[in-house]
Amino acid sequence: MAHDDSVDRAFRVVPRAPFLPADQRHRAGRDAPLPIGQGQTNSQPFTVGAMLRLLDVRPGSRVLDLGSGSGWTTALLAHLVGPEGAVIGVERQEALIEPSRRALATTDHEARTEIRLARPGVLGAPEDAPFDRILVSAEAREMPSTLLEQLADGGVMVIPVGSTMHRVERDGDELRDTEHGAFRFVPLIED
Repeated sequence: MAHDDSVDRAFRVVPRAPFLPADQRHRAGRDAPLPIGQGQTNSQPFTVGAMLRLLDVRPGSRVLDLGSGSGWTTALLAHLVGPEGAVIGVERQEALIEPSRRALATTDHEARTEIRLARPGVLGAPEDAPFDRILVSAEAREMPSTLLEQLADGGVMVIPVGSTMHRVERDGDELRDTEHGAFRFVPLIED
């Protein structure tokens, strides 16, 4: 996987501040997680960058952003997929949905994004699967098979499991799971 500067460009085009609560916007430049309410955080930019590089998003991809939170990662992903791609953000905390939609409306990526409330008992968006890329911004206890089933052939999922970042690639029925260091996240609600 060759590193280019598409992730750096996405960070320049999609500023963090509009996706933060007003009382946190002055801290947008800090490389730290910031509270966004409901016990959730806007992830540390270093962590988001690492995850996006592992995800290796391609123009035209269909992406699931699970745990979309503030909507910042959804907007970054929308920039990476370009005009031919699509991003579905799924969030469990209903109070975060409207603020993230409002922030997305300030970007030119709103047309290719959707942020929706997670349905109880459903992980991801199986009705819209398969996805070329799946980004999970919450820590799972174990690798969720329901998300692996939503991954397209040739697709990639990046997910923290326990405290370890995993990159899973699908090749037909085969899955290749590699580990990429320790990170901390809020817990993934899997009910």
